[in-house]
Amino acid sequence: MAERRALDLDALAVSDRFRLFNFTRRDDHVTYLWILRAVDRLREVHQVQVGADEVEATLRELGAAHAEVPALPAQGLRSRLDELAADGVVHRFDDASRAGTLASYRNRQSVYQFSELGYRAYHAVENVLGARAEDVNLSRLVFSDVLEDLGALAEANRTGRAEDVYRRLSRLDSVMEDMGRRSAQFHVTLGEILRSTEASPEVFLRHKNALLVHMSDFMAELDRYLPRLDRAVHEVEATGLSTLLSRAAEADERLFMERAERLEDWSRRWWAVRAWFASEGGAPTRAAELGQATRSAVSGVVALLRQITEARRGGVNRSTQLRHLAAWVFDTPDDGAAHALMGAAFNTRSARHLGVAHEDGDEFSPTDSWHDAAGVEVSVTLFRNDRAPTPGVPKPVRRDTGARSELRRRQREEREAERASAALLVREGAHERVLDDSDTRVLLRLVTKALESREVYTGPEGSPPAVVGRLKSATGDDGGTLVKLVPDLRGSTVRTSQGNLHLPGFRVELASRVRGARRGAADAAGADRADRASTRKGN
Repeated sequence: MAERRALDLDALAVSDRFRLFNFTRRDDHVTYLWILRAVDRLREVHQVQVGADEVEATLRELGAAHAEVPALPAQGLRSRLDELAADGVVHRFDDASRAGTLASYRNRQSVYQFSELGYRAYHAVENVLGARAEDVNLSRLVFSDVLEDLGALAEANRTGRAEDVYRRLSRLDSVMEDMGRRSAQFHVTLGEILRSTEASPEVFLRHKNALLVHMSDFMAELDRYLPRLDRAVHEVEATGLSTLLSRAAEADERLFMERAERLEDWSRRWWAVRAWFASEGGAPTRAAELGQATRSAVSGVVALLRQITEARRGGVNRSTQLRHLAAWVFDTPDDGAAHALMGAAFNTRSARHLGVAHEDGDEFSPTDSWHDAAGVEVSVTLFRNDRAPTPGVPKPVRRDTGARSELRRRQREEREAERASAALLVREGAHERVLDDSDTRVLLRLVTKALESREVYTGPEGSPPAVVGRLKSATGDDGGTLVKLVPDLRGSTVRTSQGNLHLPGFRVELASRVRGARRGAADAAGADRADRASTRKGN
């Protein structure tokens, strides 16, 4: 939740909040930490606003119990409190009522109080300092509590008990936050153990049985409860999710938030709970991902245990090798021999350069050093194996019969739609109606063919020539549609569902190819008869 809200901050807000941790980067950061501890101790006894004298007295009490409390200079406490106020960790106020004398009144005695964000920053630092690896664990007992809370939540929403809905949702939100924190800490700590056991195998071998049993018990409980938790989440949503969130927002007592903001906040919290346990569309839940990570961690622990056991059986591991090398280096007669031995051990003397030609060979002079020239990208295969990468053996062609059948079916449907559109264009024409997308697509293809072919159509004597284009049917036979762009001074307009298509200087005429072929043959026969008649007359 907090991580998602932090993503909405701009760079300026992030910089202001990072300023709250400035006291951890100063030279006397320990002194600032104990000052804040003293202010926090006074806050615990309900003394919110404190002066420098009260902080100093509390530091003396802490110094009597803890030897680590540093000694403060006489005039250094107030300046450090002012620096904390400048960073925003505490607020500074002028309290005239604390002045016992006229000089004190003129100096305006200052009091200090934790700011909200400053208190959070201080607690974040204390949490980091107080973290212990021994505290991490994967709580396997939490699943039964979550299942009980989900069942009680569904019943409370079903019976209309708004306060119980708010109480159960608050518990679920706290449990989910604690569960996410525990799991993250456990796997981070486990990674540290797996990384550092080479130097301390005794610690790992001493705790490995408890670690394996702990993870195995957690996995068993997770596998047992996960289906039941999935059903419980869906049962809660079946009682009315909007009603549930509305009742939780109404019972929420956060005064500084509007109802819409509280409703959005509880909706976000519920979806966080749902993401942990409810499966949706085959996507893994957060709990399932946690189980997978735990299984991988068990495999890593077992593999490391096998590695440590084999190393102990042979008596040689990385630690013993380094110890022997250190002894040899220490026993060398001079520094030159020591450097030679270390260079041979770690192979620091041999230069392993890898050269590849630059794409632009004229960009750099051949006399330039490799140190001054720009670097080039080197493939991992060439770097590791000294072999140029190859595409490898061609993979066999995979025949997907189902996909090919689906493509053929779609092609048949497209051909049928084109034939139907072409027949409709021939039968009803293109000018007296509004063409749909299929008719428009066919007409545009026909007009394109006509413009590409540029064939001159010779009609009856006295008629103007026309540009003719021909589109065969999609079946590949001799049938088809003939479009003629006949010159027309007024031009023509074709109305489509996407807009109007203007053809200035032309008129579109459509006919079936069979009928057009018969008319052309008749015209050719008439012209042949006229030629023969004129020949006889001349004779």
